[in-house]
Amino acid sequence: MKHRMNLAKALPSFISALLLAPVSALAIESKYNLAPPVTSVAENIYSLHTGVFWVCVVIAVLVFGAMFWSIAFHRKSKGVTPANFHESTTVEIVWTVIPFIIVILMALPATKVVVEMKDTTNSELTVKVTGYQWKWGYDYLKGQGEGIGFVSTLTTPRDQIDGGNHAARLANPTYLIEVDNPLVVPVDTKVRIITTANDVIHAWMVPAFGVKQDAIPGFVRDTWFRAEKVGTYRGQCAELCGKDHAFMPIVVEVKSKEDYAKWVAEKKKELGLDKPVQTAAAAPAGPAAVSEADMNKTWSLDELKARGEKIYATNCVACHQATGKGLPNMFPALDGSKVVQGPKSGQIDILLNGKNQMPAWKNQLNDLDIAAVITYTKNSWGNNLGTTVQPKEVAAGRKS
Repeated sequence: MKHRMNLAKALPSFISALLLAPVSALAIESKYNLAPPVTSVAENIYSLHTGVFWVCVVIAVLVFGAMFWSIAFHRKSKGVTPANFHESTTVEIVWTVIPFIIVILMALPATKVVVEMKDTTNSELTVKVTGYQWKWGYDYLKGQGEGIGFVSTLTTPRDQIDGGNHAARLANPTYLIEVDNPLVVPVDTKVRIITTANDVIHAWMVPAFGVKQDAIPGFVRDTWFRAEKVGTYRGQCAELCGKDHAFMPIVVEVKSKEDYAKWVAEKKKELGLDKPVQTAAAAPAGPAAVSEADMNKTWSLDELKARGEKIYATNCVACHQATGKGLPNMFPALDGSKVVQGPKSGQIDILLNGKNQMPAWKNQLNDLDIAAVITYTKNSWGNNLGTTVQPKEVAAGRKS
């Protein structure tokens, strides 16, 4: 009797919890549910997810309800005698046909969404996305911004990642999902994304867009999105791609069309694509151009080393490590390296054209940046050569 009274008291609270559960779920959906959608495809995916979830809930209630009802009211202690039969054709037909119908009813709208996801026709802006270990390259191929190209790299400070600055890590709301150069697109514009990779398989994924597309070396895949809200949206590489897989985030800034036009103008000016002799249609995507003054300047060791340290921290530290010791059997040490301590031309060639696991940097870094990072490696750790590499020498290496 006492247990029944406790159950009676608890029942209203239980019913209230069930009724309030959807409201609570809405309050925490960004943490425990799919990302709030900002494209029609993501909205459809969200609706499918919710619909299938409730179908599963109804099935679970019916199945487990029948099971617990049978346990409660048809148990042996009540003197119930179980039915004695071996087969029922009717039951077998029913439990085959009903699940089949449910699956078909779920598959029809899902197929419609998959077809919509693959329709990249009539796009207004086309961007090639290239996966590198461990960064993303973006090249605007068609539409407003054509000719722009840059590399997007994680900017979370290394001391937060390595645990040396735990307080800053906890206070950083964009820990491991912040970059130096986000992809920028206009709102209400159909953007076609063409994916490929330079080394291993990656996957470009932005949950708020409902987009996830593999980037495979030697292959080209495509997907699309049309963002309906201005804002900043984040994602990550969704394919295990090596030791720093967790450190290649994706950040997309969706701007109003007016602000996007301003960004394009500023970016083209930054990259030197606004020159009359080099129109946007003919301009190759690549690193920021080096001014003539910087090319002709004789840079001091301290100037190059200071600039090179920043380039190294952004692009090289993941493989070769902050100590220059590299990773055994994976990435060679630069401290004491015969290449680093050898002729300038050899190291310049490797940075420009790549070698083995080392990617080519000629389309990602300009002549000044390459000269700076080489100078840094030649004068850091145990490499105290006192040698500088000037931008002109890198430019000569590009031509050879």
